[in-house]
Amino acid sequence: MSKDTLVQVEHISRFYGPNAAVSQVSFEVQRGEVLGFLGPNGAGKSTTMQMITGNLAPSAGQVRICGIDLLDLPRAAKAEIGYLPEQPPLYRDFTVDEYLIFCARINGISRDKIKTAVTRSKERCGLTEVSHRLINNLSKGYQQRVGIAQAIIHSPAVVVLDEPTVGLDPIQIREIRSLIRELGNEHGVILSTHILPEVQMTCDRVQIINKGKLVFSDEIENLNQRMQSSSLLLGLHRPPEGSELSDIDGVNTVETLEDNHFRVMHDMENSPAEKIAELAVQKGWGLFELAPERKTLEQIFVDITSNETMVEENAA
Repeated sequence: MSKDTLVQVEHISRFYGPNAAVSQVSFEVQRGEVLGFLGPNGAGKSTTMQMITGNLAPSAGQVRICGIDLLDLPRAAKAEIGYLPEQPPLYRDFTVDEYLIFCARINGISRDKIKTAVTRSKERCGLTEVSHRLINNLSKGYQQRVGIAQAIIHSPAVVVLDEPTVGLDPIQIREIRSLIRELGNEHGVILSTHILPEVQMTCDRVQIINKGKLVFSDEIENLNQRMQSSSLLLGLHRPPEGSELSDIDGVNTVETLEDNHFRVMHDMENSPAEKIAELAVQKGWGLFELAPERKTLEQIFVDITSNETMVEENAA
């Protein structure tokens, strides 16, 4: 483990009777990195987050925070973790200041440093102007900010955020995403979410979990490369009959769409666009559209999780 590795998760599993909510999950988080933990609802994201933060014991495996074993030395390991669960642990009849002072105390910050810690966390989370307001009277976006402020008040090395933008409006989501990126400059951040654009816009690296197992782990740049087209959107006023399109060299399959459109699947490195254009002109197919079709992050997510499901079904 390098000195900048803040989280080291090794083969953790969590069983409920014979059922595995999480199975053999392993990964690392470096300082200055935002790791996106992506998966559909019920995939095991929150269970994994609870094990990483020490709120739920793994049935098997090991978690180290800054080199400290979470099971052997839980208090020392947890001191390096800031955690915002899906439901923020807010006392709504407290003011923002009262709540953050309370959080500073329970995190063991010495009395002479509490004021500085509270001021710093408020400034980082944009809460200075609402210091004396009751949390219950704040918008949901500001309540999420208070939740993040309590997670970072003790300057932990690792910040774990579980679905931090659920239920927020677009402006609030943009603000929270900006705050998460800023936290990533100083901490190691784990962002658990089922919202696909969240990962693409916020994270440096992404992991996809499905049915308790990691099915994908890569840099966000490599994920973006996977979104490059391996299909063409083709429009023909007078399309050919039979298999003339699918017989073109480089074409794998042809899918018929609406309004004289076709989706032409091909190998990533071998686009048949030029050959299709030549034939369309020669044979009078009435070409009116030919463009690469960019895969969305949602399509990739569905492909990955669907392929994993198919593999499991075939193995059974």
